Amino acid sequence: MQKKLISNQELLDITISRLCYQLIENHNDFSQSAILGLQPRGKLVADRIKNKLESLVKRKVDIGYLDTTFHRDDFRRRESPKKANETTIPFLIEDKKIVVVDDVLYTGRSVRAALDAMISFGRPTSVELLVLVDRKYTRDLPIQPDYIGRSVNTMKSQRVMVEWRESGCAEDSIWLINNLDS
Repeated sequence: MQKKLISNQELLDITISRLCYQLIENHNDFSQSAILGLQPRGKLVADRIKNKLESLVKRKVDIGYLDTTFHRDDFRRRESPKKANETTIPFLIEDKKIVVVDDVLYTGRSVRAALDAMISFGRPTSVELLVLVDRKYTRDLPIQPDYIGRSVNTMKSQRVMVEWRESGCAEDSIWLINNLDS
């Protein structure tokens, strides 16, 4: 296995700030908008985005966390069932502009599942997708992000790993992992 650093702590902070400014350009003060972080890894990105947005717009930003486990098309294809995470949406999504947040966009299947799961909670005015890393050339479904932290050309044999201090890592970073076995 070989690892290549894509983003270090400093670059990741700059990327989060840039994404927040792009969101403010399109959503103003977030009074009619909300963030939905996809469980489990999109939650950490969503928290960072929310905290930065609140400091910039000087108001509370609605945030929720959405689990897509039972909406995934591969749920019953696994040898052992995937453990579900908690869905917490403490606001009505009806007539809100929703920004779905995830760490890495790979095949698009998690986002498709998120759209199915989200509709269970109401009908938003619009839905946008923000991803920290867009893995280009690996999409199975025609899903594209509206906000991209970093685009990375990858092959199916590679993976992207996002590390956060909140998860016990020394510092925030993004790595491209090459599997030598493939």
